[in-house]
Amino acid sequence: MGRTPARPGQVALRRGRASLPYHYYLVTTVTDGRRPIFLDTFLGRVVVRALRRMEPLAATKCFVVMPDHLHWLFQLNDATSLSRLIQRLKAGTAREICSTTSHTAPIWQRGFHDHAIRGDEDLRALARYVIANPLRAGLVSRIGDYPLWDAVWVEG
Repeated sequence: MGRTPARPGQVALRRGRASLPYHYYLVTTVTDGRRPIFLDTFLGRVVVRALRRMEPLAATKCFVVMPDHLHWLFQLNDATSLSRLIQRLKAGTAREICSTTSHTAPIWQRGFHDHAIRGDEDLRALARYVIANPLRAGLVSRIGDYPLWDAVWVEG
């Protein structure tokens, strides 16, 4: 099967994208065709492990792996390109998923959405919003019951 062609808006997503050392970013990327691949917790954990392996390149503040997309809030290191980081994450997870399962279709949709965090934005509030995704989606009634998230700030 071929990869899904780029949508017209995806080119616009890249316009103006910058990789600023030590800057915080919130990235969202979706599965190919928005298939709920990560309803399978085993496959979602592939993404979690890959995020942990990215630590030398980006300091994770929080993430949530939803059935058909990923939200990741992180601080970029000084020598990493944002596009290269996301490409590495997506290629690595796709390779692992396809080599350990019967998946043959593409795992990720092309492109990603990034939001460079401004100085006046509250990182903790943004992290709470990100990790509450499973609650808003009705997947769980308590975030602690959802297996595919983490945050450096955990409040009781």
